[in-house]
Amino acid sequence: MSRRMLWTLLPLACAVLAGCGSRIAPVSGRITLNGKALAKASVTFAPVASQGELEPGPSSASITDADGRYTLKLIGRNGSGAMIGKHKVMIALQEAVNTADDNPVKLQQLPLKYNGKTTLEFDVPASGTSKADFNLTVP
Repeated sequence: MSRRMLWTLLPLACAVLAGCGSRIAPVSGRITLNGKALAKASVTFAPVASQGELEPGPSSASITDADGRYTLKLIGRNGSGAMIGKHKVMIALQEAVNTADDNPVKLQQLPLKYNGKTTLEFDVPASGTSKADFNLTVP
């Protein structure tokens, strides 16, 4: 096979192989709550389907470290990052706390606007980002 033919077929082969990974970009950031680092929070990016698209691709998730920083990994697939494009973002706490009356521990919760009924969105650029930051506020 000639080089010219190979270069002609390469784009087609890449399209068949899910864009040679070009639909995934690295994503990291920092989560704060009332200006302070939010540790042990789960962060999930769920891609939003474009018009006419049935399956936008896999979601991505991570857990924040002590400084509130996270790096997304694909859920159910090998690899880091998130699908390029618009995402709904859900943030939930993962740390249990003791109740005042010594009842069994319960999971701290953030308002639903940050998780179950999220209003958070993020548009993942093709080049990726290390600035997917969210400053949550709770009165």
